[in-house]
Amino acid sequence: MGEITDFDALRRAMAENSAQPEGPARNARAEQLLAEAEGLGIPLAVIEALGHQLKVYNYSSEKDKMFVPFARLLRMWDERPEDFDAYEAHSLHWVFKWVSAGMLDQPHVPLASIEKWLGEMEHRYRLAGHSERAVRGAEFSVAAHIGDLARAERAYAAWLAADRDAMADCHACELNGQGVWQAERGRDAEALELWRPVLEGEFACAHEPHTVLASSLAPLLRLGRVDEARANHLRGLRLVRPMESMRGAYADHVEFCALTGNEARALELLAERPAYFTDTGHPRSRLDFMAVVTLLMDRLTELGLAGQRVPGPAGRTWTASELAAHARVEALDLAERFDRRNGTSYVGDRARARMARRPLVERLPLGVRSRPARAAVAAPPPPEVPDAPGLAALLAEARRLSETLQPHALEAWAAVARAAGETELEPRDRAELADHEAMSRGPAGIELFERAAALYAEAGDPGEALAARARGAYVRALTGEVDVALGTATALYDEALALYAEESTGLRQTASVLISRARILMRCVHQGAPVLETPDGGSPAPAVGSDETEREVLPPDSTLPGATEEAGRRSGAGDAVAPGAVPGRARDVLVRAEQAVREVLALVDGRTGGEVRLAARAAEARAMLAELAGLRGDTGRAAELFRRAADAYVDAGLPWFAVEYEAQVGALAHQTGDPAGAERALRAALEHGGPYVEPVGRAQLHLQLAEVVGARGEVVEAAEHALEAAHWADEAGESGTLGAWARQQLGGFLLGQGRYAEAAEVLESALADLSAGTHGDGAVVQARWWLGDCLSELGDHRAAAEHRLRAAETARHWPEQQDHATLAHLAAESLSRAGLLEEADEAYTRAGELWRALGNPAFLVRSLRARGWLALRGEGGAEGARELMTEAVRECERALRAAADPVSREQLTAELAGTHRQFGDLLARSADEEVEDGAIQAAFEAALVQMERAAALFDALGADGLHDRTGAELAAGRLEAGLGRAVEAAARARAVLAAYEGAGHADETARARRAEAARMLDEPEP
Repeated sequence: MGEITDFDALRRAMAENSAQPEGPARNARAEQLLAEAEGLGIPLAVIEALGHQLKVYNYSSEKDKMFVPFARLLRMWDERPEDFDAYEAHSLHWVFKWVSAGMLDQPHVPLASIEKWLGEMEHRYRLAGHSERAVRGAEFSVAAHIGDLARAERAYAAWLAADRDAMADCHACELNGQGVWQAERGRDAEALELWRPVLEGEFACAHEPHTVLASSLAPLLRLGRVDEARANHLRGLRLVRPMESMRGAYADHVEFCALTGNEARALELLAERPAYFTDTGHPRSRLDFMAVVTLLMDRLTELGLAGQRVPGPAGRTWTASELAAHARVEALDLAERFDRRNGTSYVGDRARARMARRPLVERLPLGVRSRPARAAVAAPPPPEVPDAPGLAALLAEARRLSETLQPHALEAWAAVARAAGETELEPRDRAELADHEAMSRGPAGIELFERAAALYAEAGDPGEALAARARGAYVRALTGEVDVALGTATALYDEALALYAEESTGLRQTASVLISRARILMRCVHQGAPVLETPDGGSPAPAVGSDETEREVLPPDSTLPGATEEAGRRSGAGDAVAPGAVPGRARDVLVRAEQAVREVLALVDGRTGGEVRLAARAAEARAMLAELAGLRGDTGRAAELFRRAADAYVDAGLPWFAVEYEAQVGALAHQTGDPAGAERALRAALEHGGPYVEPVGRAQLHLQLAEVVGARGEVVEAAEHALEAAHWADEAGESGTLGAWARQQLGGFLLGQGRYAEAAEVLESALADLSAGTHGDGAVVQARWWLGDCLSELGDHRAAAEHRLRAAETARHWPEQQDHATLAHLAAESLSRAGLLEEADEAYTRAGELWRALGNPAFLVRSLRARGWLALRGEGGAEGARELMTEAVRECERALRAAADPVSREQLTAELAGTHRQFGDLLARSADEEVEDGAIQAAFEAALVQMERAAALFDALGADGLHDRTGAELAAGRLEAGLGRAVEAAARARAVLAAYEGAGHADETARARRAEAARMLDEPEP
């Protein structure tokens, strides 16, 4: 950053400063450059430096500083307009609009001064011959700001009616303002229609579509178009995040999160921009920001998080309630200053309305990591039966739910316990209360099962007493005491069969004892067998969150909430059956387990009589047989039995219990290469589970379905499932594990749809959690690969290169080097586009070596060609570039001679033709560096040779090479013309026209080639 000694150096310095990020550092440099310009003694240099200073102030948080340079510019114009060139004269009038808007945004500027300024602006525009469109637009802004709605409507109409000219704002900015007005007047659909060309990329500028994307969020939510709102948030936030001047748009994104159940993400956004709390240069955007902060903090307080620490102004720590009070005071104080200046209450009314907005969506999954805000207080008990029923009604309802295995049975029994209080109950009632309390306590409830058994015996139900003790034995098995549990269950089994034979107990109680014994034996089987995983090594099958259906409990690490006999019998929640030989020691246990399961079926199958519990016993027994078949390697039999178990649960009116078995069917179908079967099963699992699948289970199901659907190319639906998977993983507290997987997949599916900005946001969020240790280095590499592709499409080539290089470095250690070579090549492309020529050459060299080792001559040649172009741009110059292109030709010719099969020869012929074509283009380009006519002619002659070789090779490819051949012919014709050979150039043009004789008009390339050939024929001879 040397001293400025001439005007050109000043202009280069201003251009460099313009490219820097918005903020105080750029503003300070502009101030320094103005001082340098004043030392040059050139009026235009000072004018340009003042214009530069004004521009950087306007695009920063120090907007209030732009009035001084503008006043000086205006004075210079009035005194010596001849010092301004045409561009600076235009710029001076252009920034009148900035100044008028800037005055409106500063409450210390009197309204009378603003109105006077409007008149001044109108006068000067009229003198300069400009349309009144910009003036009427400025008048509309004033009227809309102060709440003079009638005047605003008149000005709005006049603004649109006036002719567009050089002083009119760009289309994107005008459409933004028009749409904002429609939204403020309650016309959301009209606003979005106005914004559509900006949102679709038809119009853009320095601050658009950034602002429109932010402005569209609330209208889209109000209209229920939540998918578009989510997409606009992800796209828009990425654009405004690095731009200091866009505090108002940033506030819109924070508000969007607060209104969609994404309070945690909103807090993350606040933490990213601490200066937004205190920057005072633009009071209007500070008001917007503080109003949104108030809204967010009030929302957190409603959620019971008033005491949570939150990001706020630097210098102290803040809780949500403290920041809410602070932000409200700040916002209302700013609003009062504006209203006092304006003489209305309009700004304050709008600020208060914004702070009081209510959520528009309970929870909108965004795809990026964001844990839901949770109150730090105990959740209220579930609502009880209306009209405050008495104890008898509560008891009847609890029995109904548990008898029919319905969800919420345990909650109902807890309500009975609360209502009973100190009331003396019958032994049977007390037995059932103890039984269900034991279920709710998990391993801590083992002793309560014994108490329940004693009470059942006291109530005259010895069979149910045995069943309660059997449930306790199973819980003991779940804690690891399998041998003790099995001994107890075996004794209870003998007693139960004896009672049943004597008709001293019923079928249901006997089945309960037998199923508990079978479950314990299944635990023994799984303890002796290898750990079972899903076929693809991914997440386990989902768990059903039925809270509660029967008398059973699970250990604390279970994914089931509470415990039920049906849901809880699983040995390892989600372990999918995988085939394999069972160790010899476990084989005997497997045989015993199968015998026990078949005894259950022999007892109840065909004898359920419509009783839900007995139907559930039969379904569960078939599922156990399915597991055992899988352990023996009979996947077909396992799938059939799991399907029958699932169907039985559905037929019994218990679809939520079918979920785990549908998931098992899906896993086995995937394993056996039946993706359609896997998809059917996974869809059925989601359908049957409804709201009773635990969050982690939902995440697993959606993620598996995303993979299956995505594999058949349905990326839109696959993205929807991956989004749901990420959401439920966050809900389950699995953001860093299952959630990262889901986000990685979601990013890939969004990339597949060309939604690059959204994909980049999601993949960056995924990479924060993905790790080689947890997810495997392949998942990390793939995420970086996809992110590099996204960033490349978005034009952020330096960042794309960084991710591609990091991915390549990981892939460098893999046995197979294809991915390493591809990533090195892609990184080189990004480095080249970022202007990092030396780094790009190094990466292309590395890629070329890898392509050579892999026996891929085509990509080796491409790396050499790319290095040739880099050399021409860099220190290698024309000579180095020619050497590299010559080497590329040589490598391609060598590979072509060695190629044996026709397909490879044809591909390499096309590659060689393309190399000659590029060599010709490079030689023609290198002629720009020559100063002597002889050298230029020699370069053109050499280029012509390469073009002729290219055309001949493309011609050898027949119809497949037609367009490339004619392109080479026309390039050769241009070279002929440059060499003064008009006759030869015309001959080449006629050859191109002849090549397309009879070609239809639908072929765009043919039309373009014919048009270029015709122009070449029409060119006069030199």
